[in-house]
Amino acid sequence: MISKKYVILSPEGLHARPATALLRVIKKHKAAVTLKVRDNEATVKGILSILSLSAQSGEEVSVTVQGEDETEAAAALDEFFTQTIKDM
Repeated sequence: MISKKYVILSPEGLHARPATALLRVIKKHKAAVTLKVRDNEATVKGILSILSLSAQSGEEVSVTVQGEDETEAAAALDEFFTQTIKDM
């Protein structure tokens, strides 16, 4: 299991466009991904689970990755949260 924390860099937060991009990243891997923002936690299986977190700009998101390709999935999520999301 790999756990990391990130700050939402997108000025609009984790809205529909970055949530869709995040889902594309996650779906490429077999590992299970759980996101936690404030007291809201979601196992990412679809767009609604991501949007239900209501993650706003500047908020911290805890990411937990667990499964057979967790190292690769965590690396892809790291790139997403540190690079991709700030451009959306």
